[in-house]
Amino acid sequence: AGWFRRLLHKSKPRSVESSLDTSRSASSSPSSSSESAGYSPSMSLVSSVRLSPISVLDISASGSARWAKSYDVCICHSEVDLELVEELVSYLEGQPESFRCFLQLRDAAPGSAMVTELCDAVQNSHCWVMLITPSFLQDPWCKYQMHQALAEAPMANGRTIPVLKDVDRKDYPKELRNLYYIYMALKENSFKQIRDTIMHYLQELCRSSASRME
Repeated sequence: AGWFRRLLHKSKPRSVESSLDTSRSASSSPSSSSESAGYSPSMSLVSSVRLSPISVLDISASGSARWAKSYDVCICHSEVDLELVEELVSYLEGQPESFRCFLQLRDAAPGSAMVTELCDAVQNSHCWVMLITPSFLQDPWCKYQMHQALAEAPMANGRTIPVLKDVDRKDYPKELRNLYYIYMALKENSFKQIRDTIMHYLQELCRSSASRME
């Protein structure tokens, strides 16, 4: 009995202790960070997007899953907000990745039906940015666009990107309550968050596609 008690009290090897400490640290980190941030589905997406280094996965490589669709992002917006949307599109298309944006008034084929063009754009885009403003909330056509995007991929994480501007959190559309949103205060910062979110989705898409091919 004495030798057995001594064996139980024998100190763990340093390598085992180190491994256990690392494991405890890794498992506790996410919960502590989320508690301190106080995230809930109705709160703004500020720093929850964590990008892998672009060098890890080149989304622009030939054969990349990015090219399976015609557009990287479709911008859904009210015509009242067209000037701001044009600035956003100019910013995204001017990035090193040269994001391919669908802007309805610019890219829709003349003479085609509006509903047909919208549905095609939603189906042929990887991500959808919803610029939710007071005008967006009052426009039935904008709500139709939102519903089309949600119907296309209701559970696709990162594809629908709500962006709130001049809208109270209580007026955030109930259809999007399970999605984090970006609150547009400083335009430059919000544009960068949108860009980072699109990039994150494309990286995950390409990584997943590459894994399936292995």
